[in-house]
Amino acid sequence: MDATAHTSPDPRAEAAMRITVWRLFFCQALMQATVVGQVAMSALIGHTLSANAALATLPMAVQMTAVMLASIPAGILFARLGRRTGFMVGAVASICGSLLFAAGVYGGNFFVYCMGSAFAGVGFGIAQHYRFAASEVAPPAFRARAISLVMTGPILSAIAGPEIVKRTYDLALPYLFLPTYLILAAVPLVCLVLLAGTILPPPPPRQRVATPIGEIIARPSFVAAAVAGLVAYGAMNLIMTATPLEMMLCGFGVSASASVIQWHAVAMFAPGFFTGRLINRFGMRRMMMAGAVLTAGCALVSLLGETFWHFVAGLVLLGVGWNWMFVSATALLATAYEPAERMRAQAANDFIVFGTVACTAFLSGFVHAQLGWALLNLAVIPPLVAALALLLWQQRVSRLAPRPA
Repeated sequence: MDATAHTSPDPRAEAAMRITVWRLFFCQALMQATVVGQVAMSALIGHTLSANAALATLPMAVQMTAVMLASIPAGILFARLGRRTGFMVGAVASICGSLLFAAGVYGGNFFVYCMGSAFAGVGFGIAQHYRFAASEVAPPAFRARAISLVMTGPILSAIAGPEIVKRTYDLALPYLFLPTYLILAAVPLVCLVLLAGTILPPPPPRQRVATPIGEIIARPSFVAAAVAGLVAYGAMNLIMTATPLEMMLCGFGVSASASVIQWHAVAMFAPGFFTGRLINRFGMRRMMMAGAVLTAGCALVSLLGETFWHFVAGLVLLGVGWNWMFVSATALLATAYEPAERMRAQAANDFIVFGTVACTAFLSGFVHAQLGWALLNLAVIPPLVAALALLLWQQRVSRLAPRPA
């Protein structure tokens, strides 16, 4: 992460900002590790424990519903107690989630396994605010790159998470994946240690007269950011969640599915090392449009065949497309509110985005079971077209009546 000295006249303040951003980078990586591993395992375990194949993706749907429901309380928690305490609560919730996953696998209990998804979802929902914390500690000229870097943190978990799955899932037969969850339960403990020494901005002062939330979410920049974010995450989640199931039906084993998810996760987060620079050069809306095109390319590749490399290529395109759309949407969202409004605006955005993700997680299993792999991939095209149309309209409006980007 190179210097932008002209944006920070105090070298000590700049150094402190860099250290904080890198701490957030590693915390994001650690909190994402359980999620990446869960993507590789969830549908397979759900298929084994549930009586109905259409419910195979229910645990992931429960997890994303918990992410959505946690967004508003998380905003209140951060506003009252500050970022660091809130992030610590999220780490503890993630630990509880992994332990409940392990208990569900050990007891063959689908309900307990889904309870683990609820706690894991709360932890993941709170962890989504690491990108917002990065935008708050960085000066405006460095904001996009700070957000992009912190969202690159999961590149470490993208590599490690599936490897943990592949190397541990069968170490305690007949309890598949039990050792994996026990290992993943220890990961957030490291996050707690990092957070203990991290200094983050204090909660914003409370407004005597709060801006109505309806006014905030009606702002053009908020609408564009929220729609791009929900389409990016919803399309990605719809296809990603069903991929291990489709691979299983095609005769691939756990290791092959974990490898594909690994490629996908790397593609999701590795571009973060340069996405911020691309945003600064080409603009947020153009990067969101490019991401939508790559996501549509994933659907096309998935329709061309079902070899191992078709799955890899499709999910790589899906991952990069998600990164460009979601990072750009996060940067655009930061322009949609005043400092005192940020907690409420961020919570409202994540409620909208992860509400969509929860729906796609549940629909993924249903659509895959009832309509098949091809139609599931085609289902992402209309939302992408709608998002592109909205962004083009927003771009035209901004040209006719220039506003701050």
